[in-house]
Amino acid sequence: MTDRQLIKIFKEERRRRRVRKKVTGSPTRPRLCVFRSLRNISAQIIDDVSGMTLASCSSIDKDMAGQVKTAKKKSDLSMLVGAGVAKKALAKGIEAVVFDRNRYQYHGRVRLVAEGARKAGLKF
Repeated sequence: MTDRQLIKIFKEERRRRRVRKKVTGSPTRPRLCVFRSLRNISAQIIDDVSGMTLASCSSIDKDMAGQVKTAKKKSDLSMLVGAGVAKKALAKGIEAVVFDRNRYQYHGRVRLVAEGARKAGLKF
């Protein structure tokens, strides 16, 4: 790795730690964590006390395959993932979560995941 790549990784890790210092999930309000790559996006609901993932949804899941084909843009895909994780959470009795943007700025696809989850009935 070059120095430039190492600096980028270091800065990302510093941003992630800064966010996680303030955001923790509990059994009553678990954490909704978002990860995005260039093509796909995923979200999972995590209880930090027990260290377990309670619900997850991704744009590469098989149950999302039909909806992914109808999405024309990555932003549409983000809304679908947010709604999908919210439906799974509500089915398990989770109504309120804490949003973890995970080193990303709260705009674009990350914001759309949150908005999709809110429209599906999840409270932040």
